[in-house]
Amino acid sequence: MKSLKWTIGMMSGTSMDGIAVAAIKTDGEEIFEKKAGLTVSYSPEFRDKLRGILGQGTLTVSIASIEKELTELHAHAFFRYLEEACILPTEVGLIGFHGHTIFHQPPSRFDTPRTWQIGDGHLLSQLTQTDVVFNMRENDVKHGGEGAPLVPLYHRALAHDLKKPVAIINIGGISNVTWIGHKGELLAFDMGPGNALLDDWVKTHYNLPYDKDGLIAARGTLNKEVIKNFTAHPYFHQKPPKSLDRLDFNLEDVRHLSPEDALATLTEMTAVAIKEGTRFFAEMPDTYIITGGGRLNKTLMQRLAFHLAPAQVQTTEKIGWDGDYIESEAFAFLAVRATKGLPLSDPTTTGVKKAVSGGAWVKVDI
Repeated sequence: MKSLKWTIGMMSGTSMDGIAVAAIKTDGEEIFEKKAGLTVSYSPEFRDKLRGILGQGTLTVSIASIEKELTELHAHAFFRYLEEACILPTEVGLIGFHGHTIFHQPPSRFDTPRTWQIGDGHLLSQLTQTDVVFNMRENDVKHGGEGAPLVPLYHRALAHDLKKPVAIINIGGISNVTWIGHKGELLAFDMGPGNALLDDWVKTHYNLPYDKDGLIAARGTLNKEVIKNFTAHPYFHQKPPKSLDRLDFNLEDVRHLSPEDALATLTEMTAVAIKEGTRFFAEMPDTYIITGGGRLNKTLMQRLAFHLAPAQVQTTEKIGWDGDYIESEAFAFLAVRATKGLPLSDPTTTGVKKAVSGGAWVKVDI
């Protein structure tokens, strides 16, 4: 497969920390080669701009301006990545551009479902002189799906040689899972809040971007009453398929606690939400593979090991995957599938009525 060009995947996740960029060579079914990824961080000012438009569902002058800036930042990240990865622009065939989700109303919980990822694929194509596939969630929602998670098909391709059943849990701003059965059958859904609440709390109370290694949470005492109320949330009892918006859970229940106790409790909430989600698995896995930024939080990993015992809980690095870039790689993978009309989701991953493709493909004018 040396004739294949690189596909660049670009992901701006719910944690809003920056743009994760990665490159893979794929035919949309197998992964033949990968390059190390790169994260280009957002400035605090731009992160605040993004935070300020979350939950807004109507295009405004302000949102249009932020979308343009977001797209330009992606173009800058693209060229910076090519330079650092030693990839020539002529060696790139396609960009998979996720954009940034600012509004998400899934059909499982809203009468008028809609998902919106800002990011101008036409502008990105012009700036990079590269074909772009973007807007990969909308078609799923139009066909009755949740629009998320979209990564499971890539997870299955990655996990081809792993013992099944296995569960791959991505802890980004929101936590989601891909359960893969013995015959490759899939179950996927959003499990609950991931790093989003932790990061929001640490930013407000400690002026830090995140709780490095979970050290602040480790000093606190979790509040069992808050945890009990949290697990009573109807979302945890709702059968998959289901998905979340970043704003579906908030910090109100811990505001009366000390900063350290609140953070310990929020960390426990993330772990408990994952435990609650395992009730929907057809068979419990022997191994949970943790990806995303949450895998670096040692306190959270300890709590997961406690709640998911006797199964083994390990990070992606233990099996040779880079947990910072799996989502970026996934959107590169999905972009190639989109150009071939292959499904990006199916009934067991998003609840779509039948497997559907998606995405808008912008081709460079020659």
